[in-house]
Amino acid sequence: MSISFEKRVAIVTGAGGGLGRAHALALASRGARVVVNDLGGARDGTGQSSEAAAVVVEQIKQAGGDAIANGANVTNPDDVEGMVADAIERWGRVDILINNAGVLRDKTFAKMTLDDFRFVLDVHLMGSVICTKAVWDLMRKQAYGRIVMTTSSSGLYGNFGQSNYGAAKMALVGLMNTLALEGQKYDIRVNSLAPTAATRMTEDIIPDKKLLELLTPESVAAGCLTLCHEDAPSRTILCAGAGGYAISRIVESEGIHLPVHQQNPDEVLKHWDAITDPQRQSEHAFGGKQIEKFLTKAAAHKRSVVRC
Repeated sequence: MSISFEKRVAIVTGAGGGLGRAHALALASRGARVVVNDLGGARDGTGQSSEAAAVVVEQIKQAGGDAIANGANVTNPDDVEGMVADAIERWGRVDILINNAGVLRDKTFAKMTLDDFRFVLDVHLMGSVICTKAVWDLMRKQAYGRIVMTTSSSGLYGNFGQSNYGAAKMALVGLMNTLALEGQKYDIRVNSLAPTAATRMTEDIIPDKKLLELLTPESVAAGCLTLCHEDAPSRTILCAGAGGYAISRIVESEGIHLPVHQQNPDEVLKHWDAITDPQRQSEHAFGGKQIEKFLTKAAAHKRSVVRC
């Protein structure tokens, strides 16, 4: 069955170029009405221009779609509220939010200023928080919503010179985990996309032009649309790039229990192989499951001591 976004309204941030543009065009090609948001700044977040968003809107309209351009700064709540209001005024609802807007200010942690660290967190993390907050009550009332956070392998696994970017991107996974739980009752599904694509954000990181040609934004957009259609999953981290698609998961080892008299660092180190044994890894549905596991082990140990 072909995925359709007919009668759906989507907001895509950072949609003036690169991945956001690909997401917006792909959504529109399948019937979505799209708010093409882009501040129009440089890769490091400086400057502002509405031209890029307007070009994407024109492409969508020429292809028979419906879209509006918006230059809201995602770190400004008033701007974002205005963007959502524009979508409501024109189409009456917002079904999909793709938090894609981002900046880079790469340096090693030793050379990075706190201002550069804060700025990257503000755009990626707080920008996503502000945009999500602006549509959250609306999606709750209409009992439908699809939200995509843009995470990164830099956050999931680390990347040299990107402590600010990596911290922001991993924080978005934490945001996803909780919002997916809170939105479940209202059919709000929240996922994360970890993309690898040839954009201005990656042109210096991957200098090989032949490899860059494989990393099309369109291949990532295919994954993005999978995370925001009617039958989308929730609380999923989808990695996408160069036609490759994979799921990243946070798992926890089964671990061990130490009785009170052994709860010291020497004993923890002594049992390190058992603690880190990957054979019985599992995912937790929510944070309380870890507490449940530890208390279950402690209670079982206590019962065994009593029986002895």
